[in-house]
Amino acid sequence: MNLEYMLKWVMPVVVFVVTTIILLFVRKIVFWRLKKWTQRTKTEIDDILVSSLKFPIFLWAIIISLSIAISISSLSPKAVMVVNKGLLVLGIFSITIVVANLGVKFFIYYSQRSKINLPATSLTQNLIKLFVFLIGVLIILNSLGVSITPLLTTLGIGGLAVALALQDTLSNLFAGFYMTLAKQIKVGDFIRLETGEEGYVVDIGWRATRVRMLPNNVVLIPNNKLAQSIITNYYQPQPELAVLVQVGVHYDSDLEHVEKVTIEVAKEVMREVPGGVPEFEPFIRYHTFGDFSINFTVILRAKEFVDNYLIKHEFIKRLHKRYQEEGIVIPYPIRALNFDQEKKK
Repeated sequence: MNLEYMLKWVMPVVVFVVTTIILLFVRKIVFWRLKKWTQRTKTEIDDILVSSLKFPIFLWAIIISLSIAISISSLSPKAVMVVNKGLLVLGIFSITIVVANLGVKFFIYYSQRSKINLPATSLTQNLIKLFVFLIGVLIILNSLGVSITPLLTTLGIGGLAVALALQDTLSNLFAGFYMTLAKQIKVGDFIRLETGEEGYVVDIGWRATRVRMLPNNVVLIPNNKLAQSIITNYYQPQPELAVLVQVGVHYDSDLEHVEKVTIEVAKEVMREVPGGVPEFEPFIRYHTFGDFSINFTVILRAKEFVDNYLIKHEFIKRLHKRYQEEGIVIPYPIRALNFDQEKKK
């Protein structure tokens, strides 16, 4: 009786443990060899594959061991069938997770290295996962003997009702998808809205776009509102931009000398200040005879929008010091009062 009991319950457990140990040992050897192989290759694709398969292969080893142990157990055929179906569902679900994760990782990899029109945002990544999971669910239902055709028909009819109930959500979803495809805004761009908010685009989600402002706050803007707003993108067509500084000098100044000194300071700032474009040739343009000064604009260049603050800061400091050394006067605001004319009135 004890021997029968052992054969009935203990043997499946022993087979499960032994099979699991063997499979995990094989897994360790295989991954050790794969790691050596990936270190010799230059591409990152094999690294993505190996890292994505570590846990799933462990899970598959458990599923295989359970399947073998159940096959030699004394469970009824019906119970064995139910357990095997459960293991099959678990296996398909784990494969679905692997495919979804691999799809997202490969998409990120190729979007960073190629000029595809679909940047890697949380919206596009979630859409890939959703598509893979839907296929996985359909495969699971089909493996369980559930007819898919009536289900798809029901989903088609119910989808219309859901679409009407979630108009705002779907509006944000399609607006985000449109902005992603059109590449009007990309993750990492510095933008300014017509309402005054400005900052770096952190992510374009299915509902809202996250923008990190310069004070390190995050603003959530609904995709639909963002798509309808007037936006200045400081990274389009390229991050480099002109930095304009307004300056005024006294009417008695030698304008040729002023131009020469100002450009020398501007070139020094371009070379030495972080964020400046060293190869850019700064220039000035006189434009106004003001009330108390001759005004002009100094044109500098920054590598990106936030660099313009430091460039202006350093340029104003250095220009003020150089003007004092050269005897160039930046006049104070002056207002003349004609007392004789006032008395005649």
